[in-house]
Amino acid sequence: MNNVIQEMLNRYEVNNLAAKKDAMKEVLQEIVLCGLSRSGFFQKTAFYGGTALRIFHGLDRFSEDLDFSLKTTDESFLLSDYFSVLKKEVSAFGLNVEICEKVKSKETAVQSAFLKGNTKEHMLMFYNGDRSVDGIPGNEKIKIKFEVDTNPPAFATFEHKYRLLPMPYDVMLYDVPSLFAGKVHAVICRAWKSRIKGRDLYDYVFFLSKGARLNTKHLKARLVQSGMWNESDSFSIADAGRLLRERFESIDYSQAKSDVLPFLKDSASLNMWSADFFKQITENLQ
Repeated sequence: MNNVIQEMLNRYEVNNLAAKKDAMKEVLQEIVLCGLSRSGFFQKTAFYGGTALRIFHGLDRFSEDLDFSLKTTDESFLLSDYFSVLKKEVSAFGLNVEICEKVKSKETAVQSAFLKGNTKEHMLMFYNGDRSVDGIPGNEKIKIKFEVDTNPPAFATFEHKYRLLPMPYDVMLYDVPSLFAGKVHAVICRAWKSRIKGRDLYDYVFFLSKGARLNTKHLKARLVQSGMWNESDSFSIADAGRLLRERFESIDYSQAKSDVLPFLKDSASLNMWSADFFKQITENLQ
């Protein structure tokens, strides 16, 4: 195994096959992030979302995708321009992958792609000699999805971050207030098969526990883009709180818990989830 990959795996305590798969996926996510950085990707884009929270701010849950946004609208941007360099960078770690653009059923501002590899092949490389890998089907695929919003809402603010593994690289990242605005927007607006994503609620609690401030200008721009707010109307923390409290009244919390459970090591905090819980903690919104 590549010594760098082993060093990254050493950060994890894994005691079952599912945990080993998650650790492998998280290491692969960071290798992809490093490869994108070395391709010049962050000259035009910024990293945000749950995986950004995990890697740079210590969010304690697994996150599936890598989410990016252009810093400013650029109609000429093509995610596929970065595929060849990304594949070369990932292959340098001994990983056999393919990268393909997601075929969309309808035209949107989001460009998506998958990095794919054989799960068993990668698990055997990551966990050489581990007999638990034997039960993985030979045709099972690991997928790392990454996507870019090419029509970014205005007023996001950014920060420059560095990582040392798998090798030193830099990332342009939404700062915490802008990350928080994106998450509040998701709680208010995003539907998943007509249900809220419990992951959004979990991350919302995480932001509040860290005393995060909210970029209200960016949140307003997101709400305007979603048709939830009039651009000519003013917008404040009080307005954000009101929209959140209205949303919390309509959530099926058993469904929300079911959504986030597979991504958590410790689910005890979910026992408190209720409309009253979320409305009360929203008093800390700032």
